[in-house]
Amino acid sequence: MAVVAAAEAWPELELAERERRRELLLTGPGLEERVKAAGGRLPPRLFTLPLLHYLEVSGCSSLRAPGPGLAQGLPQLHSLVLRRNALGPGLSPELGPLPALRVLDLSGNVLEALPPGQGLGPAEPPGLPQLQSLNLSGNRLRQLPADLARCAPRLQSLNLTGNCLDAFPAELFRPGALPLLSELAAADNCLRELSPDIAHLVSLKTLDLSNNQLSEIPAELADCPKLKEINFRGNKLRDRRLEKMVSGCQTRSILEYLRAGGRGGRSKGRAEGSEKEDRKKRRERKQRRESGEGEEEVGVAKLMLRVLHVSENPTPLTVRVSPEVRDVRPYIVGAVVRGMDLQPGNALRRFLTTQTKLHDDLCEKRTAATIATHDLQAVRGPLLYAARPPEDLKIVPLGRREAKAKELVRQLQLEAEEQRKQKKRQSVSGLHRYLHLLDGKENYPCLVDADGDVISFPPITNSEKTKIKKTTCNLFLEVTGATSLQMCKDIMDTLILKMVELNQSTSENRGSLSDSEADAVSGLSDPNMNLSAGKDGQCPLVVEQVRVVDLEGSLKVVYPSKADLATAPPHVTVVR
Repeated sequence: MAVVAAAEAWPELELAERERRRELLLTGPGLEERVKAAGGRLPPRLFTLPLLHYLEVSGCSSLRAPGPGLAQGLPQLHSLVLRRNALGPGLSPELGPLPALRVLDLSGNVLEALPPGQGLGPAEPPGLPQLQSLNLSGNRLRQLPADLARCAPRLQSLNLTGNCLDAFPAELFRPGALPLLSELAAADNCLRELSPDIAHLVSLKTLDLSNNQLSEIPAELADCPKLKEINFRGNKLRDRRLEKMVSGCQTRSILEYLRAGGRGGRSKGRAEGSEKEDRKKRRERKQRRESGEGEEEVGVAKLMLRVLHVSENPTPLTVRVSPEVRDVRPYIVGAVVRGMDLQPGNALRRFLTTQTKLHDDLCEKRTAATIATHDLQAVRGPLLYAARPPEDLKIVPLGRREAKAKELVRQLQLEAEEQRKQKKRQSVSGLHRYLHLLDGKENYPCLVDADGDVISFPPITNSEKTKIKKTTCNLFLEVTGATSLQMCKDIMDTLILKMVELNQSTSENRGSLSDSEADAVSGLSDPNMNLSAGKDGQCPLVVEQVRVVDLEGSLKVVYPSKADLATAPPHVTVVR
């Protein structure tokens, strides 16, 4: 009888096993008592679902430890989200080894330390060899494990915001320790010193150390070759001039000041030599861009992507973010792309296929992030990214009538069940594959235009109002995610660079695409911009910066920034 009761207490696990699901979300009011009854740990039966790729357990103040068996029972796990629980003060037993894990979110817990045996996993061999994104924000960590870099050598994004750290371990910055780390956030800590060895983070693009106790910024920071965005606001720096520059967030000026030695920094001769060399390199790059030198030799047509800065745009698009999305799907980046040609042949179909592939691969079947594309001509800004109760969120989904989100989800669930019965298999297709991502959510994320219409309901669907057609040439793109801002930006980078190549090859693909196929698609925008063709007769794509701000107007993110689109292939020239 007790065994039956225990099974009934976790119907989600029985369903996941029966349907061979790869994603599982445990949340909601009923979770609290069940975890408490399980001793503050996840139920052992959870670790008998070896097919899981995505696991999220959020908002459970009873969850103090994941429990034994996770590493052995879930070897294919790609994403593990355990945020806003009560994990701590350590992790016992340690999480790893998890050989396939790419995303780990432990934010909003009460972790104080991650020592060997009670941390993320072993260092030899690496316990998290494929981990790309680690979020430890909102805990009580006083120090990081010295072996973090050996445990997760392929880390790209590390979020330590809102802890009690007073220093980084020296091992984090040793040469070659984290060669792929591009985003480091450690705002709102107690950091007193930043080691000059940070220059060994050769892939670092974004650094946020705001609201700490730093008195100096090492000149060596300017040696990070890819660094484009830094934030040191809220630190009491001894160099008053530097502090003023920091307050204005003038990244380029700060790096040039550090490169020149600041006050009493590097030798003047070295600084002047470095500046002269930088000027020479910039001049040579500009000359190559203007003359097109070397293109004929290589034999590859140069593709061009022009970035239009907010200050150059008379009508820039802005996205305001409501604070409620923080607990639902907190990250969003946007961009406007002009000059896309979707009319010839199968251009529209190829563009949509590209989105689908990105959703399946980089977006990890929309669990890590979701792409939405809109016809800009139908988008009325400013936009609002908010979270609403399912019964209050109304949308006209693609190819359907207007419905409340609660009704739409119920309808899709019924369709999924019918699809399983008809095809006599457990898997489903289309939008039905993503319904589980909303399980237990009290509010659903949505993007609302200036008319008050919902134009996007991630991760499920866009609105019929802004769907893409063959005549669409100007688009608004959005990428939303629950794990990492950098991941959203990287996915946007990939999408835009794919669009550049698709646009160039449109004339080479003259297949047919029916109007009915075109109308079944989701949208992008505004067909009235006059773009001048390049020497080869091709019009370059223009990507306009989109600012994301909070309700008070304070900037959260702008895309594309100088750090974005930095990985363009050699045959694509990004003109800023």
